[in-house]
Amino acid sequence: MTDFWDELRHTTQARIGLGRAGDALPTRRVLEFRAAHAAARDAVHKPLDVDEFAARIAAAGLGAPVWVRSRAADRSEYLRRPDLGRLPEISAGEGFSELADTGADIGFVLADGLSPRALFDHGAPMLTALKDELGQEFRLAPPVIATQARVALGDHIGEALGVTTVLVLIGERPGLSVADSLGIYLTHRPRPGRADSERNCVSNIHPPEGLGYPAAAKVAAGLIAGARRLGRSGVDLKDTSDRLELSQARVLEQDG
Repeated sequence: MTDFWDELRHTTQARIGLGRAGDALPTRRVLEFRAAHAAARDAVHKPLDVDEFAARIAAAGLGAPVWVRSRAADRSEYLRRPDLGRLPEISAGEGFSELADTGADIGFVLADGLSPRALFDHGAPMLTALKDELGQEFRLAPPVIATQARVALGDHIGEALGVTTVLVLIGERPGLSVADSLGIYLTHRPRPGRADSERNCVSNIHPPEGLGYPAAAKVAAGLIAGARRLGRSGVDLKDTSDRLELSQARVLEQDG
């Protein structure tokens, strides 16, 4: 038997029309909530399997990845001290001594963030889509895997790599609908001290329910092109990919 909410539930991952059992939720809905909460907790706390993930990233064809760490000693400290996740590990030395200036246009940082699961599941195919989208036009640096990492750690890495633009692929904070969502943070001319307002984000990457890899790569490519024209990224830079696709569709209609 269907009810009013059945069709609407197919359009959203939000919990709607949960029903009632007396003054409480039905047992089924309570168990669904607890399962989602457990998945979110696991996504935050389970560390990234760096060796297996590095093998996946190497298969993308951009070279063997380098592994760097933030100043947070472990997952517990990372969650308690966001500031340490933005700084390079002290033992790495100033400028990340294990990283070399590549002189490339685009750098890629694959950061575990608040969902290592998201990075493990989506990092390699997302990197491959970015390589396919950007590789013909730009020089791409070998990828860097960063653990216990916040977005701003990419500024240190991007500067060390000598890239014009850095893309940080990072696991987003899990919610009770999605525990494996990936985000891409773009910073033009990366250097330590960049503010969050100087970045652009492509979020909600987790096909098939969320944004797909080719679509996310196209948005990132458009933002990179815009940043190079403006000479900066951030609040002044807007995603115009939807408008571009609409104008191209109109041209095709007129030609037809």
